[in-house]
Amino acid sequence: MEAKYLELEDEVFEKVSKEEKRGNELLRPSLTYWQDVRQRLKKDKMATVGLIIIIVVTFFAIFGPFISPYEYDEQNFSISNQSPTLAHIFGTDQFGRDIFVRVMYGARISLSIGFVASIINLTIGAIYGGIAGLSGGTTDNVMMRIVDILYSIPTMIYVILLMVVIGSGLKSIFITLGISYWAGMARIVRSEVLRIKQEEFVLSAKVLGTSRRRILLRHILPNAMGPIIVNLTLSIPNAIFTEAFLSFVGLGVSAPMASWGVLVNDAISSLSLYPYQLLFPAAAICITILGFNFLGDGLRDALDPKLRK
Repeated sequence: MEAKYLELEDEVFEKVSKEEKRGNELLRPSLTYWQDVRQRLKKDKMATVGLIIIIVVTFFAIFGPFISPYEYDEQNFSISNQSPTLAHIFGTDQFGRDIFVRVMYGARISLSIGFVASIINLTIGAIYGGIAGLSGGTTDNVMMRIVDILYSIPTMIYVILLMVVIGSGLKSIFITLGISYWAGMARIVRSEVLRIKQEEFVLSAKVLGTSRRRILLRHILPNAMGPIIVNLTLSIPNAIFTEAFLSFVGLGVSAPMASWGVLVNDAISSLSLYPYQLLFPAAAICITILGFNFLGDGLRDALDPKLRK
């Protein structure tokens, strides 16, 4: 039987206009995960404010002491306890030192402690939690019971005990804070490893004989970066606040170095007479911690794959 074909003339078809073509196009191009994170982070106004605060504080911490005509340890008793003026916009302390340059220098010390301690915390926590999650079984149980024991001890108590044993000073603070807050990071990394190690690409790597070390470093940890980045961002203000507390009780950096905690400690004795000496370093601590918290909350929402459209 001979097949019959239907012949259609050109008049049957209607030419589509450019407007109709555009209407059928995808309104939003396909984005990668990190491109989507960046766009959502830009739309978060509070995260943007937090990022601006961090950038401004970091700028003044790095370049501020060079811009100011005064040194952070320069004493001039003829202008001691001077109220804020154009020459000394934050006023001076009991030794005639410019509080503005000391606050900026203190930002350098406090931010350095926050960043370095958080990186040490990240390194220890990621390795420890990664090994526990990837090993599983008895190894995982024993390692996580050690974490539970550390969690049962108030963090501030063994931070102070470590500082008493190691001694005060900048390096001691780096070490103490770095080895005191890694337990939370270890728990987060472990939970992510337990989730990701069941994925097909990890199972395929195991079948191909890839070593555990390579699986952890090349396949699992890069895919767990979202929660790790958020925890890292939120651990920086925690370290800054702890350093301020240690300096306030006399276990921080030594004079004439000035961290924000040292400035608060110096000003507390003359609070009733010269409140501005406490106001400016305390405000610097609060604003910086607030900036990191805003950014951390924004990153947490932006990195959540459940919120991706």
